Amino acid sequence: MKAAWYTENGGPEVLEYGDLPDPEVGAKTVLVRVEWISIEGGDLLNRIHVPPRTKPFVPGYQAAGIVEAVGAEVSRFAVGDRVMAFDWNGSHAELFAVPEHYAYAVPDGIDLRLASTIPVPFGTAHDSLFEYGDVAPGETVLVQGAAGGVGLSAVQLAAKAGATVIGTASGKDRLARIEPFGLHHGIDYTSEDIAERCREITGGKGVDMVLDLAGGRGKDKLVEALRPHGRYQVIGAAEGTLPTFNFFELIRKAMRVNGISFGRDMHTTRVRDMLADLTSKVASGELQMPVEREFPLSQVREAHTFVAEGHPFGRVLMKP
Repeated sequence: MKAAWYTENGGPEVLEYGDLPDPEVGAKTVLVRVEWISIEGGDLLNRIHVPPRTKPFVPGYQAAGIVEAVGAEVSRFAVGDRVMAFDWNGSHAELFAVPEHYAYAVPDGIDLRLASTIPVPFGTAHDSLFEYGDVAPGETVLVQGAAGGVGLSAVQLAAKAGATVIGTASGKDRLARIEPFGLHHGIDYTSEDIAERCREITGGKGVDMVLDLAGGRGKDKLVEALRPHGRYQVIGAAEGTLPTFNFFELIRKAMRVNGISFGRDMHTTRVRDMLADLTSKVASGELQMPVEREFPLSQVREAHTFVAEGHPFGRVLMKP
């Protein structure tokens, strides 16, 4: 199969493209012939920070395609089925072998291109807000990095749940593009003080919840924007650097910090049912995910560079 891989951590330049052996099909494996690959934030973070477990290492969390083969113990899928697929690595290839519990049916009425964008962005946002965030109508949610895939998912879900949604992005034009997704207040982080604007919007109270998708140096302003006893959801580090929390800032703010790792729950029946519901809402148009650009998999370096530096709106896809 054609695939992208790396053997050491680094920037997009460590990525290679060429031929690798096809994945093995175990008893509980669903082998997917990939139609579309959605580049997730974790794909970049792992490439930069996490030493590859095997070499060559095929990155990638998420893809959608057609079932090519199934193991002897697989019961929910058959050859020819359309699926969304997840695993901790392996999507950046023509063939993606995943455990059955990481495969999700794609219903009629939605194409595989759009389906490839659903599980990680919408599922991460949903868990951040509801399962581990307990968001309630009338609360104020600050989404740091609202123009990306998880950010746009969170804006939509929070607004539909009756929350007031504040989002950050770079520039007024990008903020204007987010407004139709349910954004109530936009903050241009390149020219505005996030904490100061949040205090203005909330009448000095502070926001009830922060969804931090950017990480890095902006963390301190997000903590400042949070009300006492507020919830801080640590989700991603799009900036590329990893923030830290010290003892006294946690105590003085009496804040609740949750680390969100949606992949840890993606094998569960709860998540399978949730993704089925989210997929039906994307199919109906109730939820949306824009695709900024598409690349052939052979241009994996260019695709990863664009995700890291191009500030894409929504998702960036690759096609084998």
